[in-house]
Amino acid sequence: MFKKRREKNDPASPNRMMLRRTLFLMIVCGIVAFIALGARLFQLQIIDHDMYESAAVEQQLRQTNVPAQRGTIYDRNMNILAMSASVSNIYISPAEIKMNKEDPAFIASGLSNILGLDYAEIYEKTSHTDSWYSTVARKVEDDLTERVRQFKEENNLTGVKIEEASKRYYPYGTLASHVLGFVGTDDHGLAGLEYYYDKLLSGTDGRIVRATNAYGTDMMFTDFEDYYDAVDGQSIVTTIDETVQHYLEKHLDEAAVDYDLQDGAAGIVMDVNTGAILGMASLGDFDPNDYMTVSEEAQERISTAMVDTMEDYDTLLAEERNLQWRNKALTETYEPGSVFKIITLATGLDSGAVTTNSTFFCGGSLNVLGRTDPLNCWNVVGHGNETLTEAAMFSCNIAFTIIGQKIGAERFYQYIRAFGLFDRTGVDLPGEAGSLWWSDDVFFNKANLSQLAAASFGQTFTITPIQLITAVSAVANGGYLMEPYLVSKVLDDEGTVVSQREPTVVRQVISEQTSRTCCEILEQVVSGQNATGKNAYVAGYRVCGKTGTSEDVNYEVEHGTKKYIASFLGFAPANDPQVAVLVLCENPGPDSIVGSAGGGSMGAPTVGKILQDVLPYLGVQPQYGEGEEALVDQRMPRVVSKSLEEARELLEKNGFVVKSVVGSGAAVTAQLPAANAKIAAGSEVILYCGEELDKTPIQMPNLLGLSYEIAKIRAGWDNLYVRGEGVMMNSNSILTVRQSIEEGTLVEPGTVVTVTLSDSSYAATART
Repeated sequence: MFKKRREKNDPASPNRMMLRRTLFLMIVCGIVAFIALGARLFQLQIIDHDMYESAAVEQQLRQTNVPAQRGTIYDRNMNILAMSASVSNIYISPAEIKMNKEDPAFIASGLSNILGLDYAEIYEKTSHTDSWYSTVARKVEDDLTERVRQFKEENNLTGVKIEEASKRYYPYGTLASHVLGFVGTDDHGLAGLEYYYDKLLSGTDGRIVRATNAYGTDMMFTDFEDYYDAVDGQSIVTTIDETVQHYLEKHLDEAAVDYDLQDGAAGIVMDVNTGAILGMASLGDFDPNDYMTVSEEAQERISTAMVDTMEDYDTLLAEERNLQWRNKALTETYEPGSVFKIITLATGLDSGAVTTNSTFFCGGSLNVLGRTDPLNCWNVVGHGNETLTEAAMFSCNIAFTIIGQKIGAERFYQYIRAFGLFDRTGVDLPGEAGSLWWSDDVFFNKANLSQLAAASFGQTFTITPIQLITAVSAVANGGYLMEPYLVSKVLDDEGTVVSQREPTVVRQVISEQTSRTCCEILEQVVSGQNATGKNAYVAGYRVCGKTGTSEDVNYEVEHGTKKYIASFLGFAPANDPQVAVLVLCENPGPDSIVGSAGGGSMGAPTVGKILQDVLPYLGVQPQYGEGEEALVDQRMPRVVSKSLEEARELLEKNGFVVKSVVGSGAAVTAQLPAANAKIAAGSEVILYCGEELDKTPIQMPNLLGLSYEIAKIRAGWDNLYVRGEGVMMNSNSILTVRQSIEEGTLVEPGTVVTVTLSDSSYAATART
């Protein structure tokens, strides 16, 4: 018994037990460690594989981007509106500058002198020695790039780098800037077509991948280099016509000066049969080549704002930039005023609510159910009895209120919806605004017809200019609502057509007969006796149109003063409409050349001048009525070197009169005015036969307030000549309101001054 107890307490027995326990613990720890190691390896090799692979590649390889060439933007005649050219980015590698013991001060000094940049700023960048890439200058032109390259090579500077880049150019400067938009420093579109078609225009950058050594510099004599070709962007052909756009902007600029427009102007030229936009402009504009720079007027506004901090200055500067970048024809809504009567007229005729035989009575006001006070016509004394055509000619609010009531609220809204005025047009530009209308339950309230009454002549709702001209084009073209568009073709880098846009008919809104009837009536708005749109008259062309004047109610609430928008929408020719033009003149100021802020006195003459230039350019031939051709300016033929008899015969054939002959030679040696000058028909010219021209300067006379014929005679007294623009019509109320050369300016004999003619009668100057 004693012996067994000793065996049980044998010291060897616990040792074996501890050994087993130790072995067990070692196995468990080994398994745990193996699991932990396996988990860690799984994380490193599987989960974090991409991250470490990327880090390894970054350490072992260097990648250089090869920029893709951005696609070109053309006008419809293949004139280049926007293009890209190769330039360079200049950057430094502070890490290499330190590693190769190059002089940072010397580098900063050299680059600042060449590039015209701040020395301290460049020097500060060299201090970031953990960086391999720090930009010094972007989009550097070739001449400066070559100087940097020479500086780099002459001084063996590895830390100065040059990389290929691309820069966007807009050859026509400010032309169509709101349509084209602009690109940022990364060559991606930020506005306009550049933004809308950015993916298509951008292409895909290529890259060069090279092996690097332990110091991060390119390895010499290595076979490892991969080159991935850049894929250039596609090009687009727009519907914009450079010449049409030029005429549109030219006459909007003139309107801004003539009418002292405080908030600029906007305009659209559209092909009524396709919806193609031939021109679109918004003033003030900007230069997309330097889109961050604001106008002198904007700089003056900022300077007079008396800002206290740099933050306030930056805020004002950003606001001014946004103002000049906005496209008023697309992104802003407004009350169209009486221009909208075109839509009410078409709706009334097409629905059968009125006919060409309908008559109305305007006593200057009308009681409307739901209004506490009578609704007034712009002509407070009233128009009396009038036909439908006369109601349109005189822009009678009372007559159109009656037409709206005959149509009825629900049917009125049905046509508005059909004309697309509840929806965005879908034009291929960013930022298109939507219209603002009364809700159905308010508008359809039979106990309150005030909304229907006001809407029938263009008030109490807001739409965009692009919506309005698209809808009116449907009235002009036979009743078909077209989808407006700006890009007609997409081209690859070899100029091959990849895709082509065809005109899209959204729906037929009115019948072709209704369209023809509307054209006949709207032609009388321009050519009829005492019509409100007379200032849009163009000799030789049958112009249709409608005036409009509206108030910006929100502006009055904010500023306490009234702001008027004078507009006109015209299209021509009446018998076969081709092109429509809408112009908005915003907030005329006290220095306007006309006394009233009206669509008839501001919008109509501007549209008339645009059509006067655009229609002949588009190949629409004039068809002169009785006596019209005599009003059209003629070009002076060249008669130098001809005999006196031949010269007289040629001049008389072209409608000119020989005022006098200076000298006694057998042949003409000089003429006044010069050949090819466009001047008033019937002007008296002077021929020189052996004598030299008298070039003694003459003071320009005051021709304002004269009829065209009297202005021609008055200028002729001083051997000066006139040419006209605006209303070329025989009427005692058609007078000059503007002359291109100011009174008192010294000019040479034979100088041609352009005078603008406008209807000064009550109908043209009223706010209609």
